Amino acid sequence: MRLGNKVALISGAARGMGAVEARLFAGEGAKVAIADILEDEGKKLEAEIAESGGEALFITLDVTSEDAWTKAVADVVARFGRLDILVNNAGIYRRALVEETTEEGWDTVLDVNAKGVFLGTKAAIPAMRTAGGGSIVNISSVAGIIGSLQSTAYNASKGAVRLLTKATAIQYAGEGIRVNSVHPGPIETDMLDLVYPDEEQRKSRMSSIPMGRMGTAEDVANGVLFLASDESSYMTGSELVIDGGFTAN
Repeated sequence: MRLGNKVALISGAARGMGAVEARLFAGEGAKVAIADILEDEGKKLEAEIAESGGEALFITLDVTSEDAWTKAVADVVARFGRLDILVNNAGIYRRALVEETTEEGWDTVLDVNAKGVFLGTKAAIPAMRTAGGGSIVNISSVAGIIGSLQSTAYNASKGAVRLLTKATAIQYAGEGIRVNSVHPGPIETDMLDLVYPDEEQRKSRMSSIPMGRMGTAEDVANGVLFLASDESSYMTGSELVIDGGFTAN
């Protein structure tokens, strides 16, 4: 069990990539808090993990609220006794050029994708300190490394996550709290339909991926598992790129 006796909190875990991470973590021995605004899906996943012999807790969480984060971490500690792992997975996508991006659209994306990571990290650190250390895994994107023709606010938010990760890693390395970022390329999830709304765009993007396929949520979850586990104990402030070679072009 790669996460035996560890407690993990995953934001945006009710469906998609977060749900795959939650199932994988539970299968590797972690007690998992499924944090999301999607109550029905979250409770269904909680029951599924329990039926499979794992331990899970659904928590309603609006990642843009500091009070909600404080309560979520407190609920996890109250239920499981500690917090060892935080995966800041929740995120949204908006497709717009600079001139098409409204102030409201910018704020919405940055609130969820960047502020949400900041607030989650801030809330988790005291609990991890009490536990003697921990691992924070922030889901960024290849859009946090390179520019895009179509996603202004998303690029900015994921770039912010990338450097927030490094700043936090430096600040808390001495306390045994590791912080790393994951940078997926095109991944087959519901969000991909927003990024590439028609088949021609998908084919065009596929042709630019050296491995010749879109990634899967499992591809990303396996990388997140590695960073969450003690197998990556000498890694902090690092970027794990999972993109089929896309950014190597």
